[in-house]
Amino acid sequence: MTTVAPVVAALPRSTARAAAVALEGLTGRIVEIEAALTNQTPGFKLVGLPDTALREAQARVRSAVEHSGFDMPSRHLTVNLSPAAVPKHGSGFDLGIAVAVLATAGVIDQAAIGDAVLMGELGLDGRLRPVPGVLPAVRAAVRAGRSRIVVPPSSLVEASLVDGIEVVAVPSLRALAIRWGADLEPVDVEPVAGPPVLRERRADPDLADVIGNAEGVEALIVAAAGGHHLLMVGPPGAGKTMLATRLPGLLPDLTGEAALDATCVASLAGHGIDRIRSRPPWQAPHHTATEAAIIGGGSGRIHPGAVTRASGGVLFLDEAPEFGAAVLDSLRQPLERGRVSVHRAAARADFPARFQLVLAANPCPCGQAGTIDGRCVCPPAVRQRYLGRLSGPLLDRIDIRLHVDRVTAAQVRLAGQEPPRVTTAGARERVSAARRRAADRLAGTPWSINSEVPGSWLRHPDHAPDPSARAPLEWALERGTLSLRGHDRVLRLAWTLADLAGADRPGRAEVGRALALRSPDA
Repeated sequence: MTTVAPVVAALPRSTARAAAVALEGLTGRIVEIEAALTNQTPGFKLVGLPDTALREAQARVRSAVEHSGFDMPSRHLTVNLSPAAVPKHGSGFDLGIAVAVLATAGVIDQAAIGDAVLMGELGLDGRLRPVPGVLPAVRAAVRAGRSRIVVPPSSLVEASLVDGIEVVAVPSLRALAIRWGADLEPVDVEPVAGPPVLRERRADPDLADVIGNAEGVEALIVAAAGGHHLLMVGPPGAGKTMLATRLPGLLPDLTGEAALDATCVASLAGHGIDRIRSRPPWQAPHHTATEAAIIGGGSGRIHPGAVTRASGGVLFLDEAPEFGAAVLDSLRQPLERGRVSVHRAAARADFPARFQLVLAANPCPCGQAGTIDGRCVCPPAVRQRYLGRLSGPLLDRIDIRLHVDRVTAAQVRLAGQEPPRVTTAGARERVSAARRRAADRLAGTPWSINSEVPGSWLRHPDHAPDPSARAPLEWALERGTLSLRGHDRVLRLAWTLADLAGADRPGRAEVGRALALRSPDA
């Protein structure tokens, strides 16, 4: 006798989907939010590697749904964030979770959701609050082929900076539900204000304010023209910081991907955004900054560090020997690659880090070594150990090393009698002309400024200086006073000097001056 197992009917089940964006650095990926109702003990379960802030979305969503005029489903609700293996951070998934929940209850039509991406934190009253990283999230949605994104009203301008996608701004969950089919009367609510807008510096300090320091001013122009890194050593009050703060004013406006990356970094840092950034950023962290603050990191979400916030602009480390040795040496990789990759046990984030590094240092702990009165109280071993905190591998990546002397009384008197020889406007014209020459020469290559050109291109017979011009450089390499990396950096400097002089190729004078600018005794 054959026994047939009884057929058990499947339990009724309702499912719905919405979409959001998970950011890993400036890179985002689409996260599918799946909500399912099952006939289990009533409850709300959120899965898919949420962090603490995202796990608390259960309470925010429940309150927002009920204050918007709806009832939470009385069955067991499971919300899955897919792909489940990718860590999810922050409250930006709140709106997507709430929409998926309402769609399971039939309040919102699943077809109306379509391929829309939803971003926003929910207040307990159902209003939408802005979240950091809207601009990189919209870029990720466009790259994924999505046609719509829903954001809070305070993020409308920021989201609209990206072409190729429809941006919908709604003040509350109730307003979005009505837009997508809910049978409720509209209720006016006051939109939640966004964070303060990050304003760019429009009035850069002028080089005309610099008294004396002609060599320092010229070195600054060379650094700006070629994108070279700079070290200034001199006693307190010599004008190192004054020179460094004038470097951003010499740099051209950001364009293309560099401008968009700088704006995305500001968005990810939580600043309000109302336009694409055009001026190079400036970062000057205190010497007590940690490695995570400089490079990037964090215990949960990986935040960009100073090297990323300075990308496209200038990173200034004043009192450089006072920074931790590990902090200084951590700069070596981003200086070479122009990017920084921050790894954690469960996540990795890549950030842009193409910045100009400017280091300023006293010659010794008391700062008086090498001054006219010579009242330095530091023993020779202490002086050597102080500047020795700047490691050899880091210094090898610095193109220009400059000694800055204090201004004399005669220079002050002369400055009051004559007009300034160099102004920021005039220097910026020289820098722009030199960069145009470099860009024309490098047309058809991946590079646009001399500091980006690899050594293989610089040493190629079609591009290298004449043998007679290279003789001092090869002699220094033969003696071991210059590494191969240093050799290539001198060539880059020589090309920048040639561009500033309007020459077609570096000669012996440009190579000699480049060697002098790189000399630690300059």
